[in-house]
Amino acid sequence: MSKARKFADASRISDALTLPAGNTAGRPAGAVAGSQRFNTQTGSLEFFDGANWIATNLIPSVNSVTGTIYAGAASTLTLNIANATERVTVRFSEGGTILADVANISVTAGSASVSVPAAVYGQTAGDTIAVSVLNQDGTPSSNAINKTVQALPTGGTITTSGSYRIHTFTSSSSLVVPSGFSATAEYLVVAGGGGGGSHSGGGGGAGGFLTGSTGISAQTYSVTIGGGGTNSTADGEKGGTGGNSSALSVTALGGGGGGSHDTRAGASGGSGGGSCREGSGGAGTSGQGNNGGGGGTSGSNYPGCGGGGAGSAGEGGVTSRGGNGGSGLSSSISGASITYAGGGGGAIQEGTTVGIGGSGGGGNGGHSGLSSQNGGTNTGGGGGGMDYRLRSNGNGGSGVVIVRYQLT
Repeated sequence: MSKARKFADASRISDALTLPAGNTAGRPAGAVAGSQRFNTQTGSLEFFDGANWIATNLIPSVNSVTGTIYAGAASTLTLNIANATERVTVRFSEGGTILADVANISVTAGSASVSVPAAVYGQTAGDTIAVSVLNQDGTPSSNAINKTVQALPTGGTITTSGSYRIHTFTSSSSLVVPSGFSATAEYLVVAGGGGGGSHSGGGGGAGGFLTGSTGISAQTYSVTIGGGGTNSTADGEKGGTGGNSSALSVTALGGGGGGSHDTRAGASGGSGGGSCREGSGGAGTSGQGNNGGGGGTSGSNYPGCGGGGAGSAGEGGVTSRGGNGGSGLSSSISGASITYAGGGGGAIQEGTTVGIGGSGGGGNGGHSGLSSQNGGTNTGGGGGGMDYRLRSNGNGGSGVVIVRYQLT
């Protein structure tokens, strides 16, 4: 090599600008806006804009996008990104049109999480959404990942609580799960409460109370809501048994009717009906409810016994008053703590102190000057027992079905 060539090469080397270099952790703490360096960890030139170090020659790429875009509901996506700056803008596009940019998303170890904005989840199920990113200097990613907007289940009254989507059924209908959707669903199924008995009647038993969880996937699930049992209209008749409620392959049994003058014993059911006077209480169903009260006194006040509830058995009648209905059970599946399936209170024939309905929609019993109460609507509460002179009210309350799941 000639001396002239050597001198030329040396001149070019001496003319090069040498910047400070180091890894990401070695960035100077006292940097001011305009400071520049070479990041040996990312292989990129970067400058400080007064708040962040911005790479000048990184082209980001999106390796994967996990999570689902739902039609009509917010969700969260997690992106795995290469060659990204510390913060990025996530871009959502459809057919080449930008729907939304979500800026200032933090990237940690190549991962970034973003909430899907309304402009995106407001699109129609089946639409294709392209998800891409831009680095802090505005450099767009070299690719985008397509996500298809997923339809959501329908049926009942739909509400949300936190990350849960909730379907409440107060009348018989269907839960329709669309193609492509699957989740683990929690459920509450409460049957209709039993009707109160007449003539020192026992309180109606609460409807069966069932909770649990199961997987749901694309199909139509029938939902049946049990009606409340009717009150007794004759001395020799028990109160009517409540209707069964069913959903997601489980069935809660209707509450047993309260016993009446000639038939004394309460009927069996989800929870058993209370007896009339000294008869036996109806049997509850294991895992759904409890027995109705029985063995009340046959003294001159002729008290009826309380119907069983999901939480406890009904109370036997005592000389001075009717027996109280068994307590219900609470559930927060709807997003608020609500008590369901209380037993109906027993009547008293010669007196004024009636049995009180159990918490969870149980109706109070009646006496000669006071009509008994119906069970609470959509609680599965038992109806209150009646005196033979006032046979109004005392019907059981209708049931309810609630289903909820989380969107991921």
